[in-house]
Amino acid sequence: MKALQLAFALVGGVWLQSALASTALEVVVSGIPHQALFAIDFDGDTGYAVGAGGEVQRTTDGGRSWSREAPPGRHSMLGVAVRGERAVAVGQMGLIAVRDRQGSWVMAASGTEERLFDVDINARGVAIAVGAFGALLRSEDGGQTWSQAQPQWRGIFKDSGGRLGDFFEPSLYGVQLSDDGQAWVVGEVGLILYSKDAGLTWQVAHAGESRPEGVDPTLSSIQVRSDGKGYAVGQEGYMLTSRDGGLSWSTVERKTHSNLLSVSTDPRGTVVVTGMRDLLFSPNDGRSWKSVQGEDIAIGWYSGAGRSSEKDVSYIVGNAGRILRLHH
Repeated sequence: MKALQLAFALVGGVWLQSALASTALEVVVSGIPHQALFAIDFDGDTGYAVGAGGEVQRTTDGGRSWSREAPPGRHSMLGVAVRGERAVAVGQMGLIAVRDRQGSWVMAASGTEERLFDVDINARGVAIAVGAFGALLRSEDGGQTWSQAQPQWRGIFKDSGGRLGDFFEPSLYGVQLSDDGQAWVVGEVGLILYSKDAGLTWQVAHAGESRPEGVDPTLSSIQVRSDGKGYAVGQEGYMLTSRDGGLSWSTVERKTHSNLLSVSTDPRGTVVVTGMRDLLFSPNDGRSWKSVQGEDIAIGWYSGAGRSSEKDVSYIVGNAGRILRLHH
């Protein structure tokens, strides 16, 4: 039987061999149609996935098994970050929840009612959250208290099309914060912000343009590695890459016209990009790409990707409350 058509059952899930026989998808968690998981994050073997209706899934074995935790509320949670014993989740209506040492999720006052899409936290307990209409928040105590951290938005974008106006505040969809204080934020109109002081100040690393025929695509997710290589992905297959730690960016030839929702990469040069009805994988730092087939990739969506300490494995989350393990 050709590897392309190979399918076999294993305890704990179903594997479906994808094209080129070098990647395989395994279903680890599957819910019902109206469930949804929006984000996933790991620190070592500990990971969290969050989603609609306040759903929280937790793993302590690198993603092999998951258990549900009591939700912090009924609002959907759209982003999550874990670092050591600290975990923070964000979501609708400005929701921010912090997991305490007793294992309970406790609400923190965010100071905003804007929808928050993503959050990250570093080993020092600094956290940054981003959301709709320019919402950009910062915490120095592991997510317990928050303050406003957005830059001056006026003049960031070229607006020859007159579509943005003088007071346009771009929605922000993704954030990454490193232990050394470097931070990156992505959002509407191809925006990438960079900070070298953990979000105290920001500079524009990339910004798109409004023209009469439309605006440049939105970016939804970013990851920059410690070796300086980075990726940012967004609408209509839009992808950018950096080789200097996210200070400058260049466009990658489009491999799909699907909306791309998250990106994950590791020092070995593997890159996983999730999206609407597509899943892209590169084994060699973007020199070649392929669309991973299997499960419901062609008809569903997956909005979060992450890596645990497990070698040659990535995890993705999305529609129907599913968590998939991607072997590569």
